[in-house]
Amino acid sequence: MSTNSLIAVIVVAVVVVLALTALLWTLARRRHLRERFGPEYDRTVEEQGGTRSAERDLRAREERHDQLDIKPLSPERQRQYADEWTRVQQQFVDRPESSVAGADDLLTRLMGERGYPTEGYDGQLRDLSVEHGRTLEEYRAAHAVKVRSGAGEATTEELRGAMVHYRALFEELLADQRSR
Repeated sequence: MSTNSLIAVIVVAVVVVLALTALLWTLARRRHLRERFGPEYDRTVEEQGGTRSAERDLRAREERHDQLDIKPLSPERQRQYADEWTRVQQQFVDRPESSVAGADDLLTRLMGERGYPTEGYDGQLRDLSVEHGRTLEEYRAAHAVKVRSGAGEATTEELRGAMVHYRALFEELLADQRSR
């Protein structure tokens, strides 16, 4: 085998190894994002119109989230929030619309105390998606009902469902006490 042929074989082998490495890295990164974001991964792919831009967006969310100072609550603050949630739920029978608004407000205050930025609903979704992607759809559903309720367009059953959806994220945020 001539030197030129040997060099060509080596170059082809190196290119193949590099291509396979890049492919495996891409697949591992995709798997990581799918596992971390759960249903939010597919939602973002659909919203962005493709995996490349969606994954770029999700990685940016991770980078932003890494800069946040997410902190645990003391056991006393956890109890206070849990007690306040119980009061909000108890008000539902007499005032379902204000109960849903109260649940939204309580959840926003909990996010803020934990260290999540609370300015703007879309920003909340982006920041929460990194650690709470599995309950994010419930938060979206609850918030949509709250908005419709403000316009007098939500039924009592929809308001009840919103409370259930808010509770899912509330309990997750209250229980997730890992500091970052």
